[in-house]
Amino acid sequence: MAELKVDYNYLGRTGLQVSNLCLGTMTFGQTAVGLPGQCDEELSHKILNRYVEWGGNFIDTADYYSGGLSESIIGTWLKQQQRDRYILATKVFAWRQKDNINRQGLTRRHIVQSIEESLERLQTDYVDLYQMHCWDNATPIRETLLTFNDLIRSGKIRHAGCSNVTGWQLQQIVDLNQQLDLNPFVSLQQQYSLASRYDEFESFNVCKLNGIAVLPWSPLKGGALSGKYKRGQRPELGTGRIGWAAQDAKRGNQACPGWDKLEGNERIWNTIGKLEEISKAKGKSVAQVAIRWLIQKDVVSSVLIGARNLDQLNSNMGASSGWKLTKEEMQQLNDVSQPEIPYPYENIWRVNKDKNNRFLPSYFVEDIVD
Repeated sequence: MAELKVDYNYLGRTGLQVSNLCLGTMTFGQTAVGLPGQCDEELSHKILNRYVEWGGNFIDTADYYSGGLSESIIGTWLKQQQRDRYILATKVFAWRQKDNINRQGLTRRHIVQSIEESLERLQTDYVDLYQMHCWDNATPIRETLLTFNDLIRSGKIRHAGCSNVTGWQLQQIVDLNQQLDLNPFVSLQQQYSLASRYDEFESFNVCKLNGIAVLPWSPLKGGALSGKYKRGQRPELGTGRIGWAAQDAKRGNQACPGWDKLEGNERIWNTIGKLEEISKAKGKSVAQVAIRWLIQKDVVSSVLIGARNLDQLNSNMGASSGWKLTKEEMQQLNDVSQPEIPYPYENIWRVNKDKNNRFLPSYFVEDIVD
């Protein structure tokens, strides 16, 4: 279908070009906790094929997803493809064997064993992007970074990245890689959406200064920004993951927010209202507008989207190219979704200029004399 296409960006400061929508595959394979909308192998392969028809070339998974089944499903599909057409990313951290205390974290031992198992499941001899799934307090970061660098030198991974880290942790990764003259981390996969913007305060500034690609996950905040949920109408079971989480307060998490937290969040509902307004004016879906806002952020290289069926995939892929949000529409969404700015950022960003064009925090202005 030649009329279907996507746009591409460079992955940070690498020469790799990736589609601006990345296919996240956490929905591939059944899970023990019974999450709704998981895809069996047949449907997963259909989603992969359709994503490729759109021009997508960037696929993300993790050893943890569905206990490794997500990687295995991708592997059986990848075996039938031309491997070098795709940028393949996976992650390492979580326990692989609950009865083996050393099968977890970011130790050299666990990373080396995990990459071998991931490569076997994926049926390939390398991954393009290998990511630490989160920070490991128990393992010195030096050990982790040296191990990732060794995997790059051995050819088993092409690039390294990280996910779910704080600003100071990311800066430590950057600094230590530079001090040890190691291959730099090229990406940060982080929760980012109109409903979750806190990384703009720290982490994304580190990314901008160092050419690190931001790869947002949960661009619709578990479906909250899809437009299908209405204020004051508690979702029923079967209405997506938020409906699933609404049945039990213990089920809510960052990727699948509980209804009780959403219901009283005025900022989110105001944001949804603005999304609905803009979507009607643009002739696009609410979800497409929410994803497009991310695509147009200068720090973002590719946005991770998940899909539970082909219709959902096709709809989300429609955010990739052929239209844009105007500068005014971007600003409207920025303003309505802006979280409270804490100290010291409020002092730093709410600035005034003196006669020498210096930026000064507002509380210093009264001391300026001509």
